[in-house]
Amino acid sequence: MTVLAEQAGVRSRTAALSGALAVTFLLFALHVAVGSKTLSPATLLEAIFSPDEKAFEHMIVWQLRLPRALTAMSVGAALSVAGALMQGVTRNPLADPGLLGLMAGASFAVVMASQFLGVTAYSAIPFIAVIGALGAALIVGLIALWVPGGTSPLTLTLTGAVISAFLGALIAIAHLLDEESFDSLRIWLSGSLSGRDLDIFAMTAPWIGAGLVASVLLARQVTALAMGDDVAKGLGVRTGWLKLQLLLTVVVLTAGAVALAGPLGFVGLVIPHAVRLFVGSDYRWIVPYSMVLGAAYLLVVDIIARTAIAPREISTGIITAMVGAPVFIQLVRMKAR
Repeated sequence: MTVLAEQAGVRSRTAALSGALAVTFLLFALHVAVGSKTLSPATLLEAIFSPDEKAFEHMIVWQLRLPRALTAMSVGAALSVAGALMQGVTRNPLADPGLLGLMAGASFAVVMASQFLGVTAYSAIPFIAVIGALGAALIVGLIALWVPGGTSPLTLTLTGAVISAFLGALIAIAHLLDEESFDSLRIWLSGSLSGRDLDIFAMTAPWIGAGLVASVLLARQVTALAMGDDVAKGLGVRTGWLKLQLLLTVVVLTAGAVALAGPLGFVGLVIPHAVRLFVGSDYRWIVPYSMVLGAAYLLVVDIIARTAIAPREISTGIITAMVGAPVFIQLVRMKAR
């Protein structure tokens, strides 16, 4: 009976995941179709499968909307999976790439490299963001080891918030010294999906793709790790080596997302908690569900950002913060209880 129940659970979760994929595909099509000029389904299909470089609608699809939709899906999936992995490894329901300082570290490294080192090649940005995110993660980790009780969820979150604020202040000082740099980066720093083309997406997609593949491969072991180090070791998991792999995976996912869209807060906090309501604590399901629902979530958020006050546009990061902040407050209240 137990085996049959487990098989039925697998089938139902697989069916639900397939349904989520179908919804994400429809949201992708809607994202490409809507805007200042709404495109009909026929025009959209013609632009994708029989593009004409001279047709204005086709140019809109290929030069503006398709790259932006792909960026939204990639960034949403990357940040959601990164948040899910961080919450599993640290057993901290408040863990998130933004809250623990990784986004601030990646953003700081990109700003410093572009402003003071003159790095302008976009192909180098993901690598620079990886260095910054890894550096911030190590600083937060060292402080956690130094402070008594520093590995507690609340202390880790507060440490990440302090590091994020400090790095944000340094970024602000750098912009005061160079207003031209501020003008070129201010939209990116607010978390925006605009201005990305297929070439930029192609440079960053391999980083995110590698991180997502690694997440799927490591998901089973994360379930054991989330039960505690002693339990994981009893199941034969090399916890130290696994944590290092997961740290690198989270850093790569976060850096790829920041390189594409700037710091988008709370995505990695909201989606994993929503996923657990449906699939429980098994990371073999949490990771793929977070991937799909994260992509769908950011597509919806970006549609709102583009159309809420059309023809003007709201930075996508503002919408994610408006949605994520109340969720974060509720999680803190639940943790305090």
